[in-house]
Amino acid sequence: MTGSVPLLRPELAALSPYNAGLTPAAVASRSGVTRVAKLGSNENPAGPAPEVITAVCEAAGRIGAYPDPEGRDLIAALAAFYGFDPQHFILGNGSEDLLAVLARAVLRPGDEVVTLFPSFPLHEDYAQAMGAKVTRIGLTAAGEIDLPALLAAVSRPVRLVLFANPMNPAGLWLDADGLRSVLAAGHPDSITCLDEAYHEYASAPGDGPDYASGAPWLATHPGPLVILRTFSKAWGLAGLRIGYAMTNSADLKRGFDLARTPFNTNLLAQVAARSALDHTASMHQAVSLAVQERDRMAKTLRYWGCGFWPRAAIFSLSIAGGLLVRSLNRCWIRVSS
Repeated sequence: MTGSVPLLRPELAALSPYNAGLTPAAVASRSGVTRVAKLGSNENPAGPAPEVITAVCEAAGRIGAYPDPEGRDLIAALAAFYGFDPQHFILGNGSEDLLAVLARAVLRPGDEVVTLFPSFPLHEDYAQAMGAKVTRIGLTAAGEIDLPALLAAVSRPVRLVLFANPMNPAGLWLDADGLRSVLAAGHPDSITCLDEAYHEYASAPGDGPDYASGAPWLATHPGPLVILRTFSKAWGLAGLRIGYAMTNSADLKRGFDLARTPFNTNLLAQVAARSALDHTASMHQAVSLAVQERDRMAKTLRYWGCGFWPRAAIFSLSIAGGLLVRSLNRCWIRVSS
């Protein structure tokens, strides 16, 4: 407080700082263990392709200059990779940066945001920071997405429909029929944003035959639609912070550009992501290994008699001794495979 004037906006009073968890070094120093397995942040332990590291090293000599504020080389590569208009891509300092930019661009005090729960906390936090109210659609008793409740919620004229598909941390997703029904039910005045940070895992061969990305609807969906993706997970670039959005709306693209900072992706991140798109084999190998390890972990948990959601990296299991996991509602933990 300065006199009688609060220093902070009142919307921040209900928020807590994002809990990113402890680093392995911090855990080791606190507990005295020498080996720590970090399984709480959904990182790719293999990292990026070797060629990506080479490209970053070669670009390091240029870090004295500002990066391209538009990220044109990377956006051109993304457009070619997906066959989508480069005019409708936006880069961000990780996809969570784009969540914040979206909130700043479109949300006003009193606006309503519909989201799934439990999910990524920043879906709610950024909305609440702008004074919006959040409507949560929870899971059914069987641990599935409550599609009827979601359809009822999005049919109203809410400002923003924002949810992860696949869901983090529940590991669930909407199939093509479910996603089509949600998009069709959406009110024409609403903005829809699908956070597809785990798209590469759900779309892995043999893993998610019923998974549906929202990207194919960008060309035909009548309302404003945003798809968020990231290079942090399957692509192994979490330390460089690089993500991107695709949208079918020129107005939303302009809003993103007005609300983001001028250089919101750094030079090395742009170079790394550009190189990664040319070397996809490492990403696919990492995804395949993660799927195999998830299935192996599931078999072990069944043997132990531990409760878990079969598709998800969330288990009712207490683990100690050098494993970093993420808690959820005090009764579940999320464990990366």
